[in-house]
Amino acid sequence: MAVTASTHPLRALRSRDFRLYFAGQLISVAGTWMQQIAMSWLAYRLTGSALVLGLLGFASQLPILLFGALGGVWSDRMDRRQLMMWTQTLAMIQALTLALLTWQGWITPAWLLGLGFVMGCINALDMPVRQSLVVHLVEDRAHLSNAIALNSTLMNATRFVGPALAGFIVTLAGEAVCFLINAVTYLAVLLALFAIRARPANGDNSTPALHALREGLRYTFGHRDIRLFLMLVAAVSFLVAPYVVMMPMVAKTLFHGDASTFGLLVSSAGAGSLTASLFLATRRSIDKLARRVSLAATAAGAALALFALNTVHALAYPILMVLGFSVVLVAAGSNTLLQSWVRDDMRGRVMAIFSMAFLGVAPLGSLVVGGLADVAGVRPALFLCGALTLLAGVVHFRRLRRKTDLRM
Repeated sequence: MAVTASTHPLRALRSRDFRLYFAGQLISVAGTWMQQIAMSWLAYRLTGSALVLGLLGFASQLPILLFGALGGVWSDRMDRRQLMMWTQTLAMIQALTLALLTWQGWITPAWLLGLGFVMGCINALDMPVRQSLVVHLVEDRAHLSNAIALNSTLMNATRFVGPALAGFIVTLAGEAVCFLINAVTYLAVLLALFAIRARPANGDNSTPALHALREGLRYTFGHRDIRLFLMLVAAVSFLVAPYVVMMPMVAKTLFHGDASTFGLLVSSAGAGSLTASLFLATRRSIDKLARRVSLAATAAGAALALFALNTVHALAYPILMVLGFSVVLVAAGSNTLLQSWVRDDMRGRVMAIFSMAFLGVAPLGSLVVGGLADVAGVRPALFLCGALTLLAGVVHFRRLRRKTDLRM
Protein backbone atom coordinates (compact mmCIF):
# COMPACT_ATOMS: atom_id res chain seq x y z
CA MET A 1 0.00 0.00 0.00
CA ALA A 2 1.39 3.39 -0.98
CA VAL A 3 2.34 5.84 1.75
CA THR A 4 0.14 8.95 1.57
CA ALA A 5 0.10 12.21 3.48
CA SER A 6 -2.50 10.74 5.84
CA THR A 7 -0.52 7.55 6.55
CA HIS A 8 3.09 8.78 6.57
CA PRO A 9 4.75 7.78 9.89
CA LEU A 10 6.29 11.26 10.28
CA ARG A 11 3.25 13.26 9.18
CA ALA A 12 3.01 15.30 12.42
CA LEU A 13 6.49 16.74 11.71
CA ARG A 14 4.96 18.75 8.86
CA SER A 15 3.85 21.19 11.58
CA ARG A 16 6.68 23.70 12.09
CA ASP A 17 6.15 24.18 15.82
CA PHE A 18 5.97 20.45 16.53
CA ARG A 19 9.09 19.90 14.42
CA LEU A 20 11.06 22.45 16.50
CA TYR A 21 9.74 21.03 19.76
CA PHE A 22 10.57 17.48 18.66
CA ALA A 23 14.16 18.41 17.77
CA GLY A 24 14.75 20.18 21.09
CA GLN A 25 13.25 17.32 23.06
CA LEU A 26 15.32 14.75 21.18
CA ILE A 27 18.51 16.29 22.54
CA SER A 28 17.20 17.11 26.01
CA VAL A 29 15.57 13.78 26.80
CA ALA A 30 18.74 11.89 25.78
CA GLY A 31 20.57 13.90 28.42
CA THR A 32 17.85 13.14 30.97
CA TRP A 33 18.25 9.40 30.41
CA MET A 34 22.01 9.76 30.86
CA GLN A 35 21.48 11.51 34.18
CA GLN A 36 19.03 8.88 35.45
CA ILE A 37 21.44 6.06 34.67
CA ALA A 38 24.37 7.92 36.25
CA MET A 39 22.36 8.68 39.42
CA SER A 40 21.34 5.03 39.83
CA TRP A 41 24.87 3.77 39.29
CA LEU A 42 26.31 6.38 41.65
CA ALA A 43 23.79 5.45 44.35
CA TYR A 44 24.68 1.77 44.08
CA ARG A 45 28.42 2.50 43.93
CA LEU A 46 28.21 4.56 47.11
CA THR A 47 26.05 2.15 49.11
CA GLY A 48 25.81 -1.28 47.41
CA SER A 49 22.20 -1.39 48.64
CA ALA A 50 19.08 -2.41 46.71
CA LEU A 51 17.03 -0.53 49.30
CA VAL A 52 18.83 2.73 48.50
CA LEU A 53 18.13 2.17 44.79
CA GLY A 54 14.47 1.74 45.68
CA LEU A 55 14.56 4.88 47.83
CA LEU A 56 16.11 6.87 44.97
CA GLY A 57 13.32 5.81 42.63
CA PHE A 58 10.82 6.60 45.38
CA ALA A 59 12.22 10.07 46.06
CA SER A 60 12.49 10.94 42.36
CA GLN A 61 8.89 10.08 41.49
CA LEU A 62 6.88 10.48 44.69
CA PRO A 63 6.27 14.22 44.01
CA ILE A 64 4.45 13.26 40.79
CA LEU A 65 2.01 11.23 42.87
CA LEU A 66 1.67 13.97 45.51
CA PHE A 67 1.57 17.08 43.32
CA GLY A 68 0.83 15.85 39.78
CA ALA A 69 -2.89 16.64 39.95
CA LEU A 70 -2.17 20.24 40.98
CA GLY A 71 0.32 20.42 38.11
CA GLY A 72 -2.53 19.47 35.80
CA VAL A 73 -4.70 22.28 37.20
CA TRP A 74 -1.93 24.82 36.54
CA SER A 75 -1.46 23.40 33.05
CA ASP A 76 -5.13 24.02 32.24
CA ARG A 77 -5.11 27.55 33.68
CA MET A 78 -1.76 29.07 32.63
CA ASP A 79 0.46 29.60 29.58
CA ARG A 80 1.81 26.08 28.95
CA ARG A 81 4.76 27.29 26.89
CA GLN A 82 5.94 29.67 29.62
CA LEU A 83 5.43 27.04 32.30
CA MET A 84 7.56 24.55 30.39
CA MET A 85 10.33 27.11 29.94
CA TRP A 86 10.39 27.53 33.73
CA THR A 87 10.46 23.78 34.41
CA GLN A 88 13.31 23.23 31.93
CA THR A 89 15.34 26.06 33.49
CA LEU A 90 14.88 24.61 36.97
CA ALA A 91 15.85 21.13 35.71
CA MET A 92 19.06 22.60 34.25
CA ILE A 93 19.94 24.11 37.63
CA GLN A 94 19.31 20.75 39.34
CA ALA A 95 21.63 18.96 36.86
CA LEU A 96 24.37 21.56 37.35
CA THR A 97 24.11 21.13 41.13
CA LEU A 98 24.49 17.35 40.77
CA ALA A 99 27.52 17.81 38.51
CA LEU A 100 29.22 20.23 40.93
CA LEU A 101 28.65 18.07 44.03
CA THR A 102 29.85 14.92 42.29
CA TRP A 103 32.86 16.61 40.68
CA GLN A 104 34.01 17.97 44.05
CA GLY A 105 33.44 14.65 45.84
CA TRP A 106 30.78 16.14 48.10
CA ILE A 107 27.97 13.92 46.88
CA THR A 108 26.34 11.60 49.43
CA PRO A 109 23.31 9.28 49.32
CA ALA A 110 21.35 11.95 51.19
CA TRP A 111 22.21 14.57 48.53
CA LEU A 112 21.20 12.13 45.78
CA LEU A 113 17.85 11.45 47.42
CA GLY A 114 17.25 15.16 48.03
CA LEU A 115 18.10 16.22 44.48
CA GLY A 116 16.05 13.30 43.14
CA PHE A 117 13.08 14.65 45.10
CA VAL A 118 13.68 18.15 43.68
CA MET A 119 13.64 16.73 40.15
CA GLY A 120 10.42 14.89 40.95
CA CYS A 121 8.79 18.17 42.03
CA ILE A 122 9.84 19.77 38.75
CA ASN A 123 8.46 16.81 36.79
CA ALA A 124 5.14 16.98 38.65
CA LEU A 125 4.49 20.25 36.84
CA ASP A 126 6.43 19.49 33.66
CA MET A 127 4.70 16.22 32.73
CA PRO A 128 1.11 17.49 32.33
CA VAL A 129 2.36 20.67 30.66
CA ARG A 130 4.46 18.66 28.19
CA GLN A 131 1.58 16.27 27.39
CA SER A 132 -0.95 19.09 26.93
CA LEU A 133 1.30 21.42 24.91
CA VAL A 134 1.79 18.90 22.08
CA VAL A 135 -1.87 19.26 21.06
CA HIS A 136 -1.35 22.96 20.30
CA LEU A 137 1.79 22.40 18.22
CA VAL A 138 0.11 20.19 15.59
CA GLU A 139 -1.66 22.20 12.90
CA ASP A 140 -3.87 19.32 11.71
CA ARG A 141 -5.77 17.60 14.55
CA ALA A 142 -5.92 14.46 12.41
CA HIS A 143 -2.16 14.17 13.05
CA LEU A 144 -2.57 14.25 16.86
CA SER A 145 -2.29 10.49 17.41
CA ASN A 146 0.82 10.46 15.22
CA ALA A 147 2.33 13.32 17.26
CA ILE A 148 1.70 11.39 20.48
CA ALA A 149 3.30 8.28 18.97
CA LEU A 150 6.28 10.30 17.73
CA ASN A 151 6.68 11.78 21.21
CA SER A 152 6.82 8.24 22.54
CA THR A 153 9.28 7.30 19.78
CA LEU A 154 11.49 10.19 20.86
CA MET A 155 11.40 9.10 24.50
CA ASN A 156 12.34 5.57 23.63
CA ALA A 157 14.90 6.32 20.93
CA THR A 158 16.75 8.36 23.53
CA ARG A 159 16.19 5.60 26.07
CA PHE A 160 18.01 3.29 23.67
CA VAL A 161 20.96 5.64 23.11
CA GLY A 162 21.18 7.54 26.42
CA PRO A 163 21.75 4.65 28.85
CA ALA A 164 24.35 2.94 26.65
CA LEU A 165 26.21 6.23 26.23
CA ALA A 166 25.93 6.95 29.96
CA GLY A 167 27.36 3.54 30.82
CA PHE A 168 30.49 4.17 28.74
CA ILE A 169 30.90 7.78 29.95
CA VAL A 170 30.58 6.72 33.60
CA THR A 171 33.20 4.01 33.05
CA LEU A 172 35.61 6.36 31.29
CA ALA A 173 35.03 9.75 32.92
CA GLY A 174 32.68 9.41 35.89
CA GLU A 175 29.09 10.33 36.73
CA ALA A 176 29.72 14.10 36.96
CA VAL A 177 30.30 14.32 33.21
CA CYS A 178 26.87 12.77 32.54
CA PHE A 179 25.23 15.33 34.83
CA LEU A 180 27.04 18.20 33.09
CA ILE A 181 26.06 16.94 29.62
CA ASN A 182 22.44 16.75 30.74
CA ALA A 183 22.52 20.35 31.98
CA VAL A 184 23.78 21.56 28.59
CA THR A 185 21.09 19.64 26.67
CA TYR A 186 18.32 21.69 28.31
CA LEU A 187 19.45 24.62 26.17
CA ALA A 188 18.11 22.80 23.09
CA VAL A 189 14.54 22.55 24.35
CA LEU A 190 14.62 26.12 25.74
CA LEU A 191 15.65 27.44 22.32
CA ALA A 192 12.91 25.39 20.66
CA LEU A 193 10.25 26.70 23.06
CA PHE A 194 11.44 30.24 22.44
CA ALA A 195 11.15 29.76 18.66
CA ILE A 196 7.70 28.16 18.41
CA ARG A 197 4.90 30.46 17.26
CA ALA A 198 1.95 28.76 18.97
CA ARG A 199 0.60 30.73 21.92
CA PRO A 200 -2.07 28.53 23.57
CA ALA A 201 -4.73 30.61 25.27
CA ASN A 202 -4.82 30.54 29.06
CA GLY A 203 -7.61 28.52 30.61
CA ASP A 204 -10.35 29.78 32.92
CA ASN A 205 -8.72 31.21 36.06
CA SER A 206 -12.00 32.24 37.69
CA THR A 207 -12.62 28.78 39.18
CA PRO A 208 -10.75 28.16 42.46
CA ALA A 209 -7.87 25.72 42.01
CA LEU A 210 -9.23 23.10 44.42
CA HIS A 211 -12.62 23.20 42.73
CA ALA A 212 -10.94 22.77 39.34
CA LEU A 213 -9.00 19.82 40.77
CA ARG A 214 -12.22 18.18 42.00
CA GLU A 215 -13.79 18.74 38.58
CA GLY A 216 -10.85 17.02 36.91
CA LEU A 217 -10.95 14.05 39.25
CA ARG A 218 -14.72 13.71 38.87
CA TYR A 219 -14.49 13.82 35.08
CA THR A 220 -11.56 11.38 34.90
CA PHE A 221 -12.93 8.69 37.18
CA GLY A 222 -16.48 9.16 35.92
CA HIS A 223 -15.37 8.20 32.40
CA ARG A 224 -15.55 4.39 32.32
CA ASP A 225 -12.91 3.72 29.66
CA ILE A 226 -10.45 6.33 30.93
CA ARG A 227 -10.75 4.85 34.41
CA LEU A 228 -10.20 1.30 33.13
CA PHE A 229 -6.97 2.16 31.29
CA LEU A 230 -5.62 4.34 34.10
CA MET A 231 -5.99 1.34 36.43
CA LEU A 232 -4.00 -0.83 34.01
CA VAL A 233 -1.24 1.76 33.63
CA ALA A 234 -1.01 2.13 37.42
CA ALA A 235 -0.74 -1.65 37.89
CA VAL A 236 2.02 -1.98 35.28
CA SER A 237 3.84 1.03 36.71
CA PHE A 238 3.77 -0.32 40.27
CA LEU A 239 4.79 -3.86 39.37
CA VAL A 240 7.03 -3.54 36.29
CA ALA A 241 8.73 -0.13 36.45
CA PRO A 242 10.86 -1.07 39.53
CA TYR A 243 12.88 -3.52 37.42
CA VAL A 244 14.81 -0.52 36.02
CA VAL A 245 15.65 0.61 39.56
CA MET A 246 16.97 -2.88 40.34
CA MET A 247 19.08 -3.07 37.16
CA PRO A 248 22.40 -1.90 38.71
CA MET A 249 22.12 -4.78 41.18
CA VAL A 250 21.22 -7.23 38.38
CA ALA A 251 24.19 -6.06 36.27
CA LYS A 252 26.71 -6.27 39.08
CA THR A 253 25.62 -9.26 41.19
CA LEU A 254 23.85 -11.56 38.72
CA PHE A 255 25.86 -10.90 35.56
CA HIS A 256 29.11 -9.69 37.22
CA GLY A 257 29.26 -6.62 34.97
CA ASP A 258 30.07 -2.93 35.32
CA ALA A 259 28.41 0.37 34.38
CA SER A 260 28.61 -0.44 30.67
CA THR A 261 26.76 -3.73 31.27
CA PHE A 262 24.12 -1.80 33.17
CA GLY A 263 23.78 0.69 30.30
CA LEU A 264 23.47 -2.08 27.70
CA LEU A 265 20.79 -3.90 29.68
CA VAL A 266 18.69 -0.73 29.96
CA SER A 267 19.35 0.04 26.29
CA SER A 268 18.00 -3.39 25.32
CA ALA A 269 14.72 -2.52 26.96
CA GLY A 270 15.00 0.84 25.19
CA ALA A 271 15.33 -0.91 21.82
CA GLY A 272 12.10 -2.77 22.47
CA SER A 273 10.47 0.47 23.60
CA LEU A 274 11.59 2.20 20.41
CA THR A 275 10.13 -0.61 18.30
CA ALA A 276 6.78 -0.23 20.09
CA SER A 277 6.82 3.52 19.52
CA LEU A 278 7.50 3.08 15.79
CA PHE A 279 4.68 0.53 15.64
CA LEU A 280 2.30 3.10 17.13
CA ALA A 281 3.59 5.88 14.85
CA THR A 282 2.79 3.87 11.71
CA ARG A 283 -0.81 3.15 12.77
CA ARG A 284 -3.40 5.09 10.80
CA SER A 285 -6.06 4.96 13.54
CA ILE A 286 -6.72 3.69 17.06
CA ASP A 287 -8.74 0.77 15.69
CA LYS A 288 -8.28 -2.24 18.04
CA LEU A 289 -5.61 -0.39 20.00
CA ALA A 290 -7.44 -1.04 23.28
CA ARG A 291 -7.16 -4.80 22.77
CA ARG A 292 -3.45 -4.59 21.93
CA VAL A 293 -2.72 -2.50 25.02
CA SER A 294 -4.41 -5.08 27.23
CA LEU A 295 -2.52 -7.98 25.65
CA ALA A 296 0.75 -6.02 26.00
CA ALA A 297 0.27 -5.85 29.77
CA THR A 298 0.00 -9.65 29.86
CA ALA A 299 3.16 -9.96 27.73
CA ALA A 300 5.03 -7.55 30.05
CA GLY A 301 4.25 -9.74 33.04
CA ALA A 302 5.39 -12.90 31.24
CA ALA A 303 8.64 -11.22 30.09
CA LEU A 304 9.47 -9.91 33.58
CA ALA A 305 8.88 -13.34 35.15
CA LEU A 306 11.09 -14.94 32.49
CA PHE A 307 13.81 -12.33 33.04
CA ALA A 308 13.79 -13.12 36.76
CA LEU A 309 14.24 -16.84 36.07
CA ASN A 310 16.89 -16.41 33.37
CA THR A 311 20.52 -17.19 34.27
CA VAL A 312 22.09 -16.77 30.80
CA HIS A 313 23.58 -13.31 30.26
CA ALA A 314 23.04 -13.32 26.48
CA LEU A 315 19.33 -14.15 26.82
CA ALA A 316 18.73 -11.17 29.10
CA TYR A 317 18.93 -8.74 26.18
CA PRO A 318 16.13 -10.17 23.96
CA ILE A 319 13.91 -10.72 27.01
CA LEU A 320 14.36 -7.07 27.99
CA MET A 321 13.52 -6.02 24.42
CA VAL A 322 10.16 -7.81 24.70
CA LEU A 323 9.62 -6.26 28.13
CA GLY A 324 10.42 -2.77 26.86
CA PHE A 325 8.13 -3.21 23.84
CA SER A 326 5.23 -4.35 26.02
CA VAL A 327 5.54 -1.62 28.67
CA VAL A 328 5.64 1.17 26.09
CA LEU A 329 2.70 -0.28 24.18
CA VAL A 330 0.73 -0.16 27.44
CA ALA A 331 1.84 3.38 28.37
CA ALA A 332 1.94 5.13 24.97
CA GLY A 333 -1.09 3.23 23.69
CA SER A 334 -3.11 4.24 26.75
CA ASN A 335 -1.87 7.83 26.34
CA THR A 336 -3.11 7.83 22.73
CA LEU A 337 -6.51 6.46 23.72
CA LEU A 338 -6.93 8.96 26.56
CA GLN A 339 -5.89 11.93 24.39
CA SER A 340 -8.46 10.80 21.83
CA TRP A 341 -11.27 10.54 24.38
CA VAL A 342 -10.63 13.53 26.68
CA ARG A 343 -12.30 16.94 26.44
CA ASP A 344 -9.81 19.70 25.63
CA ASP A 345 -10.66 21.80 28.70
CA MET A 346 -9.87 18.78 30.89
CA ARG A 347 -6.76 17.67 29.00
CA GLY A 348 -4.15 18.98 31.42
CA ARG A 349 -5.88 17.47 34.45
CA VAL A 350 -6.49 14.09 32.83
CA MET A 351 -2.92 13.90 31.54
CA ALA A 352 -1.67 14.85 35.01
CA ILE A 353 -3.59 11.90 36.45
CA PHE A 354 -2.15 9.72 33.68
CA SER A 355 1.35 10.90 34.68
CA MET A 356 0.52 10.07 38.29
CA ALA A 357 -0.62 6.58 37.28
CA PHE A 358 2.42 5.94 35.09
CA LEU A 359 5.20 7.77 36.94
CA GLY A 360 3.76 8.66 40.35
CA VAL A 361 2.81 5.10 41.31
CA ALA A 362 6.25 3.79 40.27
CA PRO A 363 8.07 5.08 43.40
CA LEU A 364 5.75 3.10 45.63
CA GLY A 365 6.64 0.01 43.61
CA SER A 366 10.34 0.89 43.75
CA LEU A 367 10.22 1.18 47.52
CA VAL A 368 8.32 -2.08 48.01
CA VAL A 369 10.35 -4.08 45.46
CA GLY A 370 13.65 -2.60 46.68
CA GLY A 371 12.86 -3.65 50.24
CA LEU A 372 11.71 -7.11 49.11
CA ALA A 373 14.86 -7.58 47.01
CA ASP A 374 17.01 -6.62 50.00
CA VAL A 375 15.34 -9.34 52.09
CA ALA A 376 14.49 -12.14 49.62
CA GLY A 377 16.80 -11.40 46.69
CA VAL A 378 16.30 -9.65 43.38
CA ARG A 379 15.16 -12.73 41.42
CA PRO A 380 12.21 -13.69 43.68
CA ALA A 381 11.13 -10.04 43.89
CA LEU A 382 11.08 -9.56 40.11
CA PHE A 383 9.41 -12.93 39.51
CA LEU A 384 6.57 -12.04 41.89
CA CYS A 385 6.10 -8.70 40.12
CA GLY A 386 5.98 -10.45 36.74
CA ALA A 387 3.40 -12.99 37.90
CA LEU A 388 1.15 -10.29 39.38
CA THR A 389 1.42 -8.18 36.20
CA LEU A 390 0.43 -11.19 34.11
CA LEU A 391 -2.63 -11.64 36.30
CA ALA A 392 -3.51 -7.92 36.04
CA GLY A 393 -3.32 -8.09 32.24
CA VAL A 394 -5.66 -11.10 32.10
CA VAL A 395 -8.18 -9.43 34.43
CA HIS A 396 -8.07 -6.19 32.41
CA PHE A 397 -8.64 -8.02 29.12
CA ARG A 398 -11.67 -9.81 30.55
CA ARG A 399 -13.12 -6.52 31.81
CA LEU A 400 -12.34 -4.88 28.49
CA ARG A 401 -14.32 -7.51 26.61
CA ARG A 402 -17.33 -6.83 28.81
CA LYS A 403 -17.20 -3.03 29.01
CA THR A 404 -15.34 -1.58 26.01
CA ASP A 405 -15.69 -1.75 22.25
CA LEU A 406 -12.46 -3.52 21.26
CA ARG A 407 -12.33 -1.61 17.98
CA MET A 408 -11.44 1.54 19.93
